[in-house]
Amino acid sequence: MSSIKKNLIEELKWRGMIHDMMPGTEEQFNKEMTTTYVGFDPTADSLHVGHLVSVMILNHLQRAGHKPLAIIGGATGMIGDPSFKSDERVLLDEESIAKNIAGVRKQLEKFMDFDCGENSAELLNNYDWMKDFSFIDFVRDAGKHITVNYMMSKDSVKRRLEAGTGLSFTEFTYQLLQGWDFYHLYTTKGCKVQMGGSDQWGNIVTGTELIRRKASGEAFAVTCPLITKSDGTKFGKTEGGAVWLDPEKTSPYQFYQFWLNVSDEDAEKYIKIFTFKTKEEIEALIAEHREAPHQRALQRALAEDITERVHSKEDLEMAIKASSILFGKNVTDDLKSLDERTLLQVFEGVPQVEISKGDLVDLEDVNDLLSAATGGIVFKSKGEARRMIAGGGVSINKAKIAGEEKPTDFELLQGKYLLAQKGKKNYYLIKVNA
Repeated sequence: MSSIKKNLIEELKWRGMIHDMMPGTEEQFNKEMTTTYVGFDPTADSLHVGHLVSVMILNHLQRAGHKPLAIIGGATGMIGDPSFKSDERVLLDEESIAKNIAGVRKQLEKFMDFDCGENSAELLNNYDWMKDFSFIDFVRDAGKHITVNYMMSKDSVKRRLEAGTGLSFTEFTYQLLQGWDFYHLYTTKGCKVQMGGSDQWGNIVTGTELIRRKASGEAFAVTCPLITKSDGTKFGKTEGGAVWLDPEKTSPYQFYQFWLNVSDEDAEKYIKIFTFKTKEEIEALIAEHREAPHQRALQRALAEDITERVHSKEDLEMAIKASSILFGKNVTDDLKSLDERTLLQVFEGVPQVEISKGDLVDLEDVNDLLSAATGGIVFKSKGEARRMIAGGGVSINKAKIAGEEKPTDFELLQGKYLLAQKGKKNYYLIKVNA
């Protein structure tokens, strides 16, 4: 008991992270340091925000004094989990899977402590113990112990058969392969618990059944709810697709914006699941938010916490600067400090126009730049530009202009851009080519 730091199940329950659990699981966690695993199929070379639930569970495990195992499915990833999928997954080749595993491994290593003594995390690839497992050995050692009736009773199998889309033998055997992983980890690592999303319940209990029948052992299953948005749409998806942890796929600015823009209802749920803030801290934040919802204190706390943890403090600061530019005042310095990629993302979709540096130098004043020289994109005429500038409604690089300035008076953002603003919400990006 000395190594157990807190009641893990109690912690996960108040955070809304328990969906189903086998009897005796909580007692097992409270009795001793318990080795527990969560699996990640390498279907892409990056995890996305949906995987963060599993990552957080592994973190809570370790913080509570238990030993987490993160298993990358190099073998099972070659087959594809049919759980609650309407169609069979496309099989990946070995080269793609190897690339995906490398990307996922790099990300998982960032979230867990692999050098903290007896409950150090471990990262394993099930291909290492499945690669030399012959088909004959598999059907004899695994298939012999689990009946077809048992496998057919699983909801993931029944749904596919009832839908009429069918199920290949390859996918049908997936639960046996995942069950074998649990059995292997039970016998080699003393792993007694598997955790995963609620769609994994059937696969996980197949493992506990295999352990019971083949090793006369006792093992346990815990699942967490599949996270959804309050409007019923899929969590972790935007118009641009999935929200990835890889900054090359989803930039820190886009990642920060995803969390900043969740609904109030979702923010109250997500801050419990995706941060390590205490119950007292979260309750105080929720109370503060409800008093002044327009200030979005909850969303900001959530976005800041998770962006810094997934990326870095520097990336968070850049994301905050970028986010303040559209709505803040006196943000010229913030604008100048943005890197080009973030600048273009902040102003994605605004009208853009190009002009050569030579033409820029030849212009008489900024009125010319904002009218004829840029094809009338910002103002249709020099007179229209002059009138709005006189009324104080025009900015270049977020600084108000008087109309007498030369276009060359302005510092080019990233050495190639000028940001024109007309009124409060109309932006135009002028690219100056060499």
